[in-house]
Amino acid sequence: MTIIKKGDKKTTEKNEAGMVNTATPADTAGAVEKTDTLRIGNMVIIRDGNNKDKGSDEDRKWRYWGRKNDKPGNVSTNWFILDLGFSNYVNNTTDYSSGGYLYNRAGAAPLGESDFELSTGKSINVNIWFFMQRLNLIKHHVHLKYGLGIELNNYRYNSQISYLKENPFVSGVAPAPTIIRDSISFKKNKLATDYVTVPLMLSYSANPNNQHRGFSISLGVSAGYLYSQRNKQVSENRGKEKTKGGIGVEQFKFSYVGEIGLGPVRLYGSYSPNSLFKNQLDMRPYTLGIRLSNW
Repeated sequence: MTIIKKGDKKTTEKNEAGMVNTATPADTAGAVEKTDTLRIGNMVIIRDGNNKDKGSDEDRKWRYWGRKNDKPGNVSTNWFILDLGFSNYVNNTTDYSSGGYLYNRAGAAPLGESDFELSTGKSINVNIWFFMQRLNLIKHHVHLKYGLGIELNNYRYNSQISYLKENPFVSGVAPAPTIIRDSISFKKNKLATDYVTVPLMLSYSANPNNQHRGFSISLGVSAGYLYSQRNKQVSENRGKEKTKGGIGVEQFKFSYVGEIGLGPVRLYGSYSPNSLFKNQLDMRPYTLGIRLSNW
C-alpha cells in the first residue's frame, strides 16, 4: 500500500520500532518538494509536500494503492449468485397422436406442434446459487468451478393446453398424467419446473488478479433434481387454478452449461440433451441470460 500526503514538513528520523524515514529533496523551478519514504515489509508509505500552506487540511491529499503482487488464494468462494434470463426448449416431437400422454377431447381440435410454442419474452429463468467455489489448477488461470443452487423455469403458453394428473375422459385404466386442449381460453397459462442443481465446470480467466477486467470462460455440466412441477392458469371462467406435482415432467435433468465474461459483464447458458417430459414429447430445454457475480 502506498500513501501520499501533501502539506507536511520534511522530517528524517528513526522511530522506536527501528524503521527509518528517509527524506528525498527535489528542486523544480525554484520550488522545494520534500518526500519521506517508510517501508514496512512489502508495504511502502510515501509522504511528500512543498509546505506551501503549512497546517492547512484542505491542501492535504491521501491516495491508496493495493500491492500489485497480491495473488488470489487456491480456493475462493462466491456467495449468493443471481441469474436472470429466459427459458425455452427445442421441440423435436414427431408424435402428437392421442391416447398416451396427449389426449384429444371429443369435438376439440387435435393437439399439434403450435400448441406447445412459447411466449419467449414471458418464459423466464431465474437461478439462485447459494455458493460457487473454484479450485486453482494451473497458475490461477485454470480452475475447477462447482456450486449448489436452485433453477426456476417458467414456460409461458399462448394456447389452451392443460396439464392434468389423470385423464377425466377415460375410465377403466390406471391414473396417468395427460395433456388436453381445454374448453376455455386463459389469460395466463404456464408450466413451472424447479430444480436443485449442482454444476461442475472447467474455468479459464485471462486476468486472475482482477476479476472485473479481461476475458473469462467456463464450460461443464450440471445435474438437477426436480422438486416442484406445476401448471398455473388464470381465466375469467375459473379464476386462478394450479395443478401441482405428478404432471409428467422428468424427475432428473442433465445439462451442458457455460459462462462467458468480458470485464464485469457475464452471460450464462445451458442446454439439456434430454427431454423435459417423461413420455411422448421430445422437448429439450435451454436457458440464456445474464449472471450477477463477482467472478
